Amino acid sequence: MPRAATTSDVFNAVAEPRRREILTLLVVKELAVGEIVAILRLDQPSVSKHLRVLRDVGLVQARRNGRHKLYRTNAQAIQPLHEWAGTFERYWTHQLNRIKERAETKMRVREEDQNAPRKPSPRNHSPQRPSKEKK
Repeated sequence: MPRAATTSDVFNAVAEPRRREILTLLVVKELAVGEIVAILRLDQPSVSKHLRVLRDVGLVQARRNGRHKLYRTNAQAIQPLHEWAGTFERYWTHQLNRIKERAETKMRVREEDQNAPRKPSPRNHSPQRPSKEKK
């Protein structure tokens, strides 16, 4: 089955790691292409291409400020990603809670074993043989 175009939906658009990096930057503040290029140390054409894809699926918005375009994330468009990822967050939280419970149970058992009264350990005594005295 052929892969869907990156501009078909937000999930395909964020499949590319560089686009996720750009989105992460734009969550903090509005940035121009040149600023993104400088921060990520990527080529300007590459950043522009990624921004176009993100803008086409609605994940970022742009506004003119003089000669520059400033980009920012579109929180509404990111909502479906957040909700979908939340499903896995609940799963992993459940799994981590189970691991924590097992570890705590194991620690309790160890502590109980350590605090239990100790039985005297059997000593390795062999029956004493009468000594042979030289006459």
